[in-house]
Amino acid sequence: MAALVVAGVNQAIAAEPIKVGAVLSLTGGAAPLGEPEAQTLQMMVDETNKAGGLLGRRVALIQFDDGSDPGKANGFVKRLIEDEKVDMLIGGTTTGATMAMYSLVERAEIPFISLGGARVIVDPVKKWLFKVSHDDRMASERALQDMAGRGYKSIALLADTTGYGQSSRKETLAVAGKYGVSIIADETFNVKDTDVTAQLAKIKNNPAVQALFVSSFGQGPIVVAKGMAQLGMTLPHYEGHGSASQEYLNLTGAASEGVRMPSPAVIVAQVLPDSDPQKALSAEYAKAFEARFKTPPSTFGAYARDAWLLWVNAVTRAGSTDKAKVRDALENTKDFPDTSGIVTMSPQDHLGIDSSGLKMVQIKNGGWTLAK
Repeated sequence: MAALVVAGVNQAIAAEPIKVGAVLSLTGGAAPLGEPEAQTLQMMVDETNKAGGLLGRRVALIQFDDGSDPGKANGFVKRLIEDEKVDMLIGGTTTGATMAMYSLVERAEIPFISLGGARVIVDPVKKWLFKVSHDDRMASERALQDMAGRGYKSIALLADTTGYGQSSRKETLAVAGKYGVSIIADETFNVKDTDVTAQLAKIKNNPAVQALFVSSFGQGPIVVAKGMAQLGMTLPHYEGHGSASQEYLNLTGAASEGVRMPSPAVIVAQVLPDSDPQKALSAEYAKAFEARFKTPPSTFGAYARDAWLLWVNAVTRAGSTDKAKVRDALENTKDFPDTSGIVTMSPQDHLGIDSSGLKMVQIKNGGWTLAK
């Protein structure tokens, strides 16, 4: 598979380009996440080059599609490091892809910003690896807090077998008791399964279950929503932050009506109060994305936007593309606003945000709204 090189729009910028490598999931089960990430990175490259580049140099994006297969991600990052000699890496649409790539990244000593969701990406801290999205523990806690507030004390957990799904399951089991919630049904499925009605039937037939929490992403939550509709399940349905995409709405239709989930601000930016620190920049990104691609934005594209701007900020502060200097600058990011929160990193924290930027959203009439 050939690499896609996005050269940007201003060819007049002098000097050798700065090379950014990206491995994303443009096909396969994680494509609903990877496609808006790739579109956003293309948009950010063009905006950066149109504004004069970075440190007076054009920026080039070299991008590969891992097909939602972590094994392929490992091979592509090897090519980006050894053949393309990139200065920076963004990607790993999924946790599995991120973790599969990291050993090569660490050996090559290249700054790497992951778009994956699981806590394991940055806990324990890994020297060259950073992350932009809220982690699965934060998402689980936000969902559990909402469940408890609505009186759901006995719930079912349905997790896929990916790195993210199992990490989210682990984190949910670990923190449920903090909110007085008990997991009384615990089911799993393969993210490539096209039918999960067997697992859903078990949950449906347990009269003590008050709500369902799904730990998955991409195609997995779509299959679950359709399975619930097929079985006529009316159980309150929660998703993690891996489902906050337009694709989820498009492919589930009426089956996802009423679903609640934690999400960053982008998909509900227009209805946030003006005082919300994420409103203005989230709305700005959403407007630019929709104008260019003629489709509503997703949180996953916003993660790519945040990763890009964190890197640009680090390079600018470092005054160099030297990999060690950029890594240090990333680690010393302070009070940097993005669509998920206000980022302050440290040697002990390569995420740098808390859960305050997560909103509880609900699907109503086929669209996103703030949950009440």
